[in-house]
Amino acid sequence: MTVSNSKRPDEGDEVPDSKRQHAEAKPESDTRSNGIAPIKPEFIVEKQNIKVDEYNDDEAEMGDRHGGDSSKENTGSKKKKRGQNKKRDLKQEHEETRLCASLIDPDSPRECKFGSKGCRFTHDIDEYLKAKPDDIEGTCPVFAAIGYCPVGLKCRWLHSHFDVETKKLVKDLEKMNKAEKENYEVNKIPGDVKYKLQKKTYEFTQSSLVIPYIDSLVQNEDNLERKREEAKEAAATFTEQPYKIAEKKRLNLSRAKIVSPLTTVGNLPYRRLMKTLGADVTYSEMALSVPLIQGTNAEWALPKAHVSEYPGFGVQIASSKHWAAAKAAEAIYKEGSHVSEVNLNCGCPIDLLYRQGQGSALMEQPARLVRILKAMNASSGDLPVTVKIRTGSKDNKNTAKTLVDRLLKENDIAAVTLHGRSRQQRYTKEADWSYIGEVGSVVKQWNEEKQEDKDRSDLPDTFFIGNGDVFTHEDWYNAVNTPGIDSVMVARGALIKPWIFEEVEAQQYLDKSASERLDMLGKFASFALEHWGSDEYGVGLARRFMCEFLSFTHRYIPVGILERLPPKINQRPPIWKGRNELETLLGSSDYKDWVKITEMFLGKTGSNFHFTPKHKSNAYEATS
Repeated sequence: MTVSNSKRPDEGDEVPDSKRQHAEAKPESDTRSNGIAPIKPEFIVEKQNIKVDEYNDDEAEMGDRHGGDSSKENTGSKKKKRGQNKKRDLKQEHEETRLCASLIDPDSPRECKFGSKGCRFTHDIDEYLKAKPDDIEGTCPVFAAIGYCPVGLKCRWLHSHFDVETKKLVKDLEKMNKAEKENYEVNKIPGDVKYKLQKKTYEFTQSSLVIPYIDSLVQNEDNLERKREEAKEAAATFTEQPYKIAEKKRLNLSRAKIVSPLTTVGNLPYRRLMKTLGADVTYSEMALSVPLIQGTNAEWALPKAHVSEYPGFGVQIASSKHWAAAKAAEAIYKEGSHVSEVNLNCGCPIDLLYRQGQGSALMEQPARLVRILKAMNASSGDLPVTVKIRTGSKDNKNTAKTLVDRLLKENDIAAVTLHGRSRQQRYTKEADWSYIGEVGSVVKQWNEEKQEDKDRSDLPDTFFIGNGDVFTHEDWYNAVNTPGIDSVMVARGALIKPWIFEEVEAQQYLDKSASERLDMLGKFASFALEHWGSDEYGVGLARRFMCEFLSFTHRYIPVGILERLPPKINQRPPIWKGRNELETLLGSSDYKDWVKITEMFLGKTGSNFHFTPKHKSNAYEATS
């Protein structure tokens, strides 16, 4: 396979003319559909019989982990959406012969609490090494990055850091010391804290005072007088949060390069990659508040971040109850050492959350939303609270402007992000940036009035962030140059084209070569192995999430083969071939080709690996 040796221009260097792409005006005589990408004729595969499935991009916001069912709309229609694979089996299998964790480092074996006879894993190192799959060629990426391999004998690249004669693991102390200072993960919840959450013995010192007060604000129409008395009593015992709004951490989101919270694909390795490509702000995958305060392992894996993400790392939660949101916010504040903000998701359209009163359902219950935000603000310590919403629940019935006006008057919100689509609309139409601008003007006016109010002038301004269909630097600058819009949150645009913020910085299109794009995928693979481990199970997870990533990156059409610019995020291409074999491979919609790409970094796929694409691969037959 021929791979181009083109190198990305160094920061500050002049970008070669061959890398520059400038937008051309669309000819008035061009009658081609806006839904078809304008690829140059010489790159289109002739005589094709194409069947193009629809993308289910709601999965970028939700995902399989919470069991989201997007096969039905809220209207009750039973018509299934096309282009999806239902009930994907995403579990990765372990090795047939598994080594006890107490023996993964033969230099410092630990005592197995079950004993060699009671343990269900083998204690015979020679037996394990004999049964272990053949090593993957090359150097262990984890060892190369941090100077040792945490999975020890279980590593699939064991030969690169194991002395066969002494039967000892090799360790690079210099790299280990450097990694300890510069390359580590944060926001890891201690086991004893998780145990207290699970056993309901964790002390929620602040939210325990906040919750009764918020409870008292829920008026009961059958007995308003009694409720008013309860409210007075609760207010008398309520203790103000230790941090007033003016004392909370200050955000700086003005013209910040922001990656949207993305479930499944927005994992730690992906976010770490985006930080290397110019992102300023990243968010965790959406965590559910109740499982968080119950100490669920899967939920507490989500606030984990790489140290490079902070400052500028936000934890997003979903909740339908103020008591759960308050406790989750307090736990994140206490246990998250590297968190910049707590974000409330009020935009997720998936039916499962909607039926539970979470996500976009909160937009239909403004009073409940106000109470949740109040509870979070009072319980989150010095962490500012932000919120992400949609234009409304129903198409052609925007409610965000009225809602934002109320939220600003009744809460102290550090930032509001508006996705320019309704819940019902999903991704069927383009985002409404005209309406986003209207809502931005409401926030702008509020900030101006606040500065004139002596009682509130010390409070920080509320940032307003737009979101939806930003795929080019032109889209980004058109948004941030609109009065009232402070910055843009990029979602699918950063999945399909991860270097979008480099283009924003350069203020031009960058025609990345196939080898440059492959290097990015290689960096993701290394980050994934550092995060999930370089043993058989970790390699399987890294491969699976790399395939999930490729399910978006394959949709990128190189600007160098387009007839005109700008490209559109929702345009579907005819079957095309790249300028070399690698570029063609990177553009393949066949998930089997995605697996081939992972093998370049993660070794040959074993029989234990399973992957079903979220979107059914495009099927076509090329006839001669």
